[in-house]
Amino acid sequence: MRMKTILETNRLYLRELTKEDAIHFYQINNDPEVIAFTGDSPFDSVEDAQEFLQSYLQQYQDHNMGRWAVCLKETNEVLGWCGLKYHPEDCLVDIGYRFYREHWGKGFATEACKACLDYGFKHLDLKRIVAHVHVDNAASHRVALKSGLIYVKDFIYDGQPAKLYQLRKNEYLSNS
Repeated sequence: MRMKTILETNRLYLRELTKEDAIHFYQINNDPEVIAFTGDSPFDSVEDAQEFLQSYLQQYQDHNMGRWAVCLKETNEVLGWCGLKYHPEDCLVDIGYRFYREHWGKGFATEACKACLDYGFKHLDLKRIVAHVHVDNAASHRVALKSGLIYVKDFIYDGQPAKLYQLRKNEYLSNS
């Protein structure tokens, strides 16, 4: 059963998250390798993950964007999440992604990330999208670069050493 689909790629569709997706957030965040560079802690329970999801669900109403479930078209399996998040305190939109480890290295993160960037610039008319990536997260650096994001600088993000990437709408449109 498909919920509200936001966008599609060749292999994937991204849809709004629901409370039923809490099990995926719980399982993904309970894999130490998945959250090694995120600064996040595992959830204590599926109920805690459900409570956490409410903030993502509110983003849909408030900002017309958010993190979305990434699903394989062929099977409807949830592979992880990807999406855009508005940070009102900094007046910026970041792109984030997190996948079950068994789906790493298959190009799903890059495919979803590119689709989210396209959606952000063409449908939401965003002027700039950023990504904050922990300095040691080599796989996420590759996803950011393959998706067209441009390295800006090293800095401290959430108390962790990170690299800032960004893409501006005019850069995106001139390269697409």
